[in-house]
Amino acid sequence: MSDGQVFPHATGAALATVERHQESQDLVFYAGWFCPYVQRTWIALEERGIPYQYKEVNPYKKEKHFLAINPKGLVPAIEYKGQALYESLILSEFLEDAYPEYTPRLLPSDPFQKAQVRLQIDYIGKNVIPAFMRTVQAQQIEKQQEGLKDLYAGLKQVSERVKGPFFLGEEFSLADVALAPWVVRDYIVAEHRGYKREEVGGGWKEYAEHIEKRESVLKTTSESQHYDVIYGRYLRDEAQSEAAKAIRAGRPIP
Repeated sequence: MSDGQVFPHATGAALATVERHQESQDLVFYAGWFCPYVQRTWIALEERGIPYQYKEVNPYKKEKHFLAINPKGLVPAIEYKGQALYESLILSEFLEDAYPEYTPRLLPSDPFQKAQVRLQIDYIGKNVIPAFMRTVQAQQIEKQQEGLKDLYAGLKQVSERVKGPFFLGEEFSLADVALAPWVVRDYIVAEHRGYKREEVGGGWKEYAEHIEKRESVLKTTSESQHYDVIYGRYLRDEAQSEAAKAIRAGRPIP
């Protein structure tokens, strides 16, 4: 593998998880180990102990069968009893409905709390993740600082809503899942863009530490040196993913 290629499979704890999920199941999980959106759904699967078969999708050579499942060619996607679905948060909510007997649930039964979780997820998607990506892709110092300022502001608002140690208190929910992959990857902005968790304020550092130590998060995280190759492209603003193109064009991330 050259430095310009994505490592072909998960490593570390994530590889051990992949190896435990190779047997045929009703639910087939099409994934890319490196993708933060994939990790969202993967965390949900592991958190709830739902049986699934893991299948890695080669981002440079997508099989016809996978493209038939998701014409966008994006991971994550699933096949469930022969039917196809995609989009990370939709998949996570689908798992709540399709596997009600598996616990813990990631959406609370109380309607008001459920709405609060969905509002938090919406805020993360519209404010935190775009700021993270703008900060990573920015090439000019002033643009990096502008992105970092927005990232700090977004994360502070997130943390101020946290009841602790997780968003709903003791209960780990989809609001935490939605953000966890970027917590795992925040060392990228720390090493290259001057980000510091303690500078966010509002209890963010403590919240992030609880998130990254969650078993389901650890079990779906690969070794950092392999993320470095991928994020090097974003740091140089050379990435050609749909997310990178959207950030470059000033459009919402698809």
